[in-house]
Amino acid sequence: MEDLTWGRNPVLEALKAGRSVNKILIARGSRGSVREIAARAREQEVPLQFVARRVLDSLTHGAGHQGVAAYLSPKSYVSVADILARASAREENPLILILAGWEDPQNFGGILRSAEAAGVHGVIIPTRRAVPLTGTVAKASAGALEYLPISRVGSLRQSIIDLKNSGLWVFGADPGASLNYYEADLTGPLALVIGGEGKGLGPSLTKVCDFLIRIPMQGKVNSLNAAVAGAILLYEIRRQRAGKKTT
Repeated sequence: MEDLTWGRNPVLEALKAGRSVNKILIARGSRGSVREIAARAREQEVPLQFVARRVLDSLTHGAGHQGVAAYLSPKSYVSVADILARASAREENPLILILAGWEDPQNFGGILRSAEAAGVHGVIIPTRRAVPLTGTVAKASAGALEYLPISRVGSLRQSIIDLKNSGLWVFGADPGASLNYYEADLTGPLALVIGGEGKGLGPSLTKVCDFLIRIPMQGKVNSLNAAVAGAILLYEIRRQRAGKKTT
């Protein structure tokens, strides 16, 4: 589960030890060692939020929080290089899932379950404006989170560019794309980018994708749940890759 810890020394030691921290809350007006905590958090790209002291009083039920509290991830994040190394160790073409702006922990957990089952080597999420790893996400993943590496990065756009420079093709899911997903060649080393509910990828990400693909809709509704759409696309990748091995 996502743990809440508080107090200046516990939070500072968590940062020094390299614990995966989802977010740090600091009471406005705090001084002293809080500055070191804030500096380390920025170095490690941990989101900071400055709040009224009463917010921390409520979260810690009146404990001596000293103006600082931190949400710790239920699992350590890894680097993107670690994910690529996992694919290399398996002698497989990399398959990386990139989630842009997902805010629903149930959907996040659901797509992690599908990703692990489909053989995804790892998942990349942004540091900001997206749900981090929490206990709710872990529960919704039905155990998949235990087996699936997750990387959290400050810039998805830069990570996509780095992956392209590493030899991966990047496919973005976009309902406005002209290419149907089953018409694309998804057998090579690739990253699949899927936007959150109702938001899509946005222009900054669509511009750096190599290809945009869509799931054609025949009914009255014009979109699928993001986790469902992701599962469809991931299993098309598995289908194509399995077919290539047998030819």
